[in-house]
Amino acid sequence: MLLDPPLRAGDIVRLKKAHACGNDLWQVLFAGSDVRLKCTQCGRVILLDRKKFSSKFKARVKIANSDI
Repeated sequence: MLLDPPLRAGDIVRLKKAHACGNDLWQVLFAGSDVRLKCTQCGRVILLDRKKFSSKFKARVKIANSDI
């Protein structure tokens, strides 16, 4: 899945399925061949490969501020 603008650290994304804590919003910590996400409610950190992330991705809620 190609996103425009590309996914990057600091973005907030919504996944199709809710986390065990009941939240479905995640902060992107790292985006490369793998995507590291942090639950915005309980703080749990997970690592998904790009293919698995693409299948679970639903929407980008917030785009990170640009430092450029």
